[in-house]
Amino acid sequence: MTDVQLFSTCLAEEFFPEVYDAAATVLERLRLRVRPLGSAFCCGQVAFNEGFRDEAVELARKFLAACRPDTPIIVPSGSCTSMTRIFYSDLLADHADLKAKADAIRPWVHEFSQFLVGVMKVKYLGARYERAVAYHPSCHLMRELHVREEPMALLSAVNGIRLMEVAKREECCGFGGLFSVKFPHISGAMLEDKINAIRESGAEVVVSNDCGCLMQIGGGLRRAGAEIEVRHLAEVLASR
Repeated sequence: MTDVQLFSTCLAEEFFPEVYDAAATVLERLRLRVRPLGSAFCCGQVAFNEGFRDEAVELARKFLAACRPDTPIIVPSGSCTSMTRIFYSDLLADHADLKAKADAIRPWVHEFSQFLVGVMKVKYLGARYERAVAYHPSCHLMRELHVREEPMALLSAVNGIRLMEVAKREECCGFGGLFSVKFPHISGAMLEDKINAIRESGAEVVVSNDCGCLMQIGGGLRRAGAEIEVRHLAEVLASR
C-alpha cells in the first residue's frame, strides 16, 4: 500500500473539517494509506501576500518540517498548492536550508484533482451525487497551476450529477484572502456578479476546490437568501 501525505490547510481545519475527511476517504478508496500533516497548520500564504515575510517563513518552516520529500503531498486547495510549489522559492530565497527542503518536496506536492487525474489516472470513482451542480474554478488553480480540465473530468464521471452552465464561470469570486478585507467594495461587487450567475444557472450546489472560494460564495448565497449549498470537490467525489 502506497503512502500519501494529506495537508488539511488552515481554512479547512478551522471552517471545513469535512473536506479533509472526504479527501481522505477518496484517497483510501484508491488503496492509498493517508498520513495527515498534523503539525503543518498553514502554508503561510496570507502572511506572505501581506508582506509579513518573517511570519510566513516560520509557517513554511513548520510545513516543511512535517513533510517527507519522498511521499506525495496532497493538498485540497489550489492556492495552498500554488504557495508551496511556486512562491516558496521567493519566500525562502534567503534561507538556504529551508529553500533546499522546499525544492526537494516540490515535485511531490499535488493539488487534489491534479493528483487524482494526473498521477493516479482516475477516470471513475463510483461516486453518486444526484444534484444540479455549478462548478467554480478558483483563480490560483487555473492561472498558476494551470489545472482546468481535471475537476470537470472528475465531476462528469459522477453518477446522477447534473452539471449546470454558469455565465463567465472563470471570473474570480472576489475572495483573494485579505483582498476581500482590504477592498470590500470591489470584492463585494465581484461576489454579487458571481452569485447572480450561479442563481441563474439553476444549480442546487456550488462546487469548488478551494475553501476560500466556498467561504466567500457560501456567505454571499446566505446573505442573498439563496438556498444553494457549497461543497468541496472532495465531498462530491466521496459521496455514494
